[in-house]
Amino acid sequence: MSETRSASERIPPFASLQYRDFRLLRIGQLISNVGTQMQAVTINWHIYVLTGSAVALGLVGLVRVVPIIIFSLVGGVFADARDRRRVLLTTQSLMMIFAAVLGLATNLGWVSAPFIYLLAALTAATVAFDSPARQALAPNLVSKEHLTNALSLNNVMMQVAAIVGPAIAGFVIAGLGIAAVYWMNAISFVAVLIALALMRTPTQQNLGAARVSGGALTEGIRYVLSARIILATMLIDFVATFFSSATALLPIFAKDILRVGSEGLGILYSADSVGAVVAGAAVVRAGNIKRQGAVMLIAVALYGAATALYGASTLFVVSFFFLACVGAADTVSTILRNLIRQVATPDHLRGRMTSVNMIFFMGGPQLGNLEAGLVAAAFGAPFSVISGGVATVILVALVAWRMPQFRRYSGQ
Repeated sequence: MSETRSASERIPPFASLQYRDFRLLRIGQLISNVGTQMQAVTINWHIYVLTGSAVALGLVGLVRVVPIIIFSLVGGVFADARDRRRVLLTTQSLMMIFAAVLGLATNLGWVSAPFIYLLAALTAATVAFDSPARQALAPNLVSKEHLTNALSLNNVMMQVAAIVGPAIAGFVIAGLGIAAVYWMNAISFVAVLIALALMRTPTQQNLGAARVSGGALTEGIRYVLSARIILATMLIDFVATFFSSATALLPIFAKDILRVGSEGLGILYSADSVGAVVAGAAVVRAGNIKRQGAVMLIAVALYGAATALYGASTLFVVSFFFLACVGAADTVSTILRNLIRQVATPDHLRGRMTSVNMIFFMGGPQLGNLEAGLVAAAFGAPFSVISGGVATVILVALVAWRMPQFRRYSGQ
């Protein structure tokens, strides 16, 4: 997967953490992401407890993806035209309020499936502004030589949160109730707000070069359409996550197939992140990956194969193992995709490129969750997951065959 670098060229595993503002932001977001992951698991569990419906679980994906499709392109323009730190201060504050409202409504007994859908949609609309600003910020906080390390460490930290958050959520639901998770998530946003308030580094080059306008929006779309390698990474990401995204069905597997309850659900949600942390750490140590196109295609194919094998499992330990394999394969692909996009895109377009990618990156799994719910309702959860994984492997093979230039891509 990679060529060995000489000792003088090897980058230390934590090189990017030497940058004060990057370090502050990563620590704050690690804490906040734990709360976010706790709430994501809890919303799915809450909906299933209230409705008992696979379709209702799939609808969580729909109410999350529609605001992203509507607002992400505008969010990308704001990320390029406005101070990215100020954008993040606003979005993180709003998400903290939405989590607190969910907690209060649950405590007071006002909560219902439509109300949860509404708050999930509002949060997703806020993420459409938050994510472009946050992702576009990283290349401005570290030097170019340490960007791969920064992106890899960021991925590892996110996956650590995805391990810790769901595991904690399962036990908090069982011990303290659903509302407690929502309140914990609201409190977790304080950490990232403090980090943003303490940052000193300019958050983008040539602030003011872009304006909030229709022309700025279309400029970002034109750039992505003209950058064929970047567009290819987005399309592969969308197709894979649409067919192999079955996280919305985890409550069904935990409750009805594996019979492990809310505690087991939290552990299952953490499984793919366990594999992701291992793979992310390996990429950090390996340094630059050569033949990036081929490695990415192999990783996505393994992602689909592991998904299918997870869907066929009826044993908790086996399910955990294959979900961990899903996370490992997805992490290698994610790091490569992000590196290609961030390096290839000029700073003044980075927010808009990220916003276009959000439609693919978040639209794929959210629409995939809806598709998985509908197929599960018609044919059962195992068939839904297995068929999606198989479809992903077939589609990756077609891409490898029809796009030899992507298969041969090595970072040039």
